[in-house]
Amino acid sequence: MLLAALLLMSACGKGEAVLSNVVTTDTGQVRGEVRIGSHAVFRGIPYARAARWEPPVRAASWSGVRDALRPGSPCPQVGSSYAAAEKSTDEDCLFANVTTPSVVGRKPVLVWVHGDGAVGAGHYFDAERLARQGDVVVVTFNYRLGVFGGFGLPGLAHSGEFGLLDQRAALEWVQRNIAAFGGDPGNVTLFGVSFGATAVSAHLIGQKPLFHKAIMHSSFTMVDVPRGAWYPDLEALPSLAWRPVAEIQEIGASIMRELGCADVSCLRQLPVEKLLEYPQVMNIFQPVGYGGSLLPRLPGESLAAGEFSSVPILVGATRDEHNSFVGMFRPGPLSAADYSRLVREAFPERAAEIERAYPISAYASPKQAWAAVLTDRVWARATFRQNTLYAAKAPVYAFEFADRGASTDPSFPPELHGANHSSDIDYLFPDVGFTKDRGLSDHMIKSWTDFARSGSPGWPSFSEGQYVQSLAPGAIGRVDYAAEHKLAFWD
Repeated sequence: MLLAALLLMSACGKGEAVLSNVVTTDTGQVRGEVRIGSHAVFRGIPYARAARWEPPVRAASWSGVRDALRPGSPCPQVGSSYAAAEKSTDEDCLFANVTTPSVVGRKPVLVWVHGDGAVGAGHYFDAERLARQGDVVVVTFNYRLGVFGGFGLPGLAHSGEFGLLDQRAALEWVQRNIAAFGGDPGNVTLFGVSFGATAVSAHLIGQKPLFHKAIMHSSFTMVDVPRGAWYPDLEALPSLAWRPVAEIQEIGASIMRELGCADVSCLRQLPVEKLLEYPQVMNIFQPVGYGGSLLPRLPGESLAAGEFSSVPILVGATRDEHNSFVGMFRPGPLSAADYSRLVREAFPERAAEIERAYPISAYASPKQAWAAVLTDRVWARATFRQNTLYAAKAPVYAFEFADRGASTDPSFPPELHGANHSSDIDYLFPDVGFTKDRGLSDHMIKSWTDFARSGSPGWPSFSEGQYVQSLAPGAIGRVDYAAEHKLAFWD
């Protein structure tokens, strides 16, 4: 079956050939687009199917050749002003996309888990340059989000886990099928950003992984939420990423009653639109459940106990993570008095110390000072702790994306531009309109695909003196991450 996927008339070396535009998968044949001498793209391939709040099962087989020329529908979502996302109500949404060099062999495979929490889809990421320039196969995919991926009820199996189960089903599809696209199922790297990176952590901590290396951009595995850190008046939360399954089930039961249902059968019959109309329902069920079938306990506790798979890990964050969240969720003016009030509300026992360590006079505005406080306390502290725990058992390579020209959102004041949350991802998935630093993009693509190929991105490991590689135009090299983010002060 796999040999039928290759057009052998144009051999390019031992074990390599030009990929045919028709590939045979375990559920049927798909027709993609092949650009000879460049790359091939197959879009909208069903990797699984799932009824509402049921585990995914293998996709149904089809006869003949199915066109894989257009993306499949995104999973249900309400759209977003802060991400490339469109409203969708289609629950038939578990599709994968494969981008591969047209000359294939047994290439390393990178499987991308998109971020943005309750919005997004795999096809929003253009993997052409990553695949072609890095000589790797790249898989992106959709998975259930928000209330469809993280809902729970008492007695409902897999409460809070449906999105993770979809991701695992995608990895299983890769194991069964990626060789037909020229990839090596024995060399798979799972990588993601933000919510997607946090999901990568979940797969490292949960069941035996179906991958061999991991990359995490801005994971919030260890992130807590001080009061007011995200939204105005948001109370403190012990974890941004995780929620006990029992709590998810209680919330689900409350919402079920408000929607006029007595059981899950009734909820399953409600139109998608009805569920999406419930206020903030996608965000309410964004956290992943622990204490269920996949994650035995709070993942930070599992990391501290060494209960995770010791695969090589490439992990890091951006220099100015929280600029994004201050810019999005505090659009109005922020005065010096407001800054003092926010610090007192979030950190009442250390407010005076923090204002001395982060004086407004050292920043362009009170907003920038507040963003710096939260970048260091919320993101850098959690990232460094995560790296330390992983490095106790696994090879860890740490990075900080530091191109402060990366994010120039016109809705943000200029002082909140910078190496913001997720601004590094464009450098790995540059599209035809990419106008940022091409040299840094090329360097990152090489380092990331070298890691996928060999397990090393080309710099020392974190365990070698807590080494962190800074990635900035013309300034690639070691950074004293702990000093830069005042971690001794926070610890």
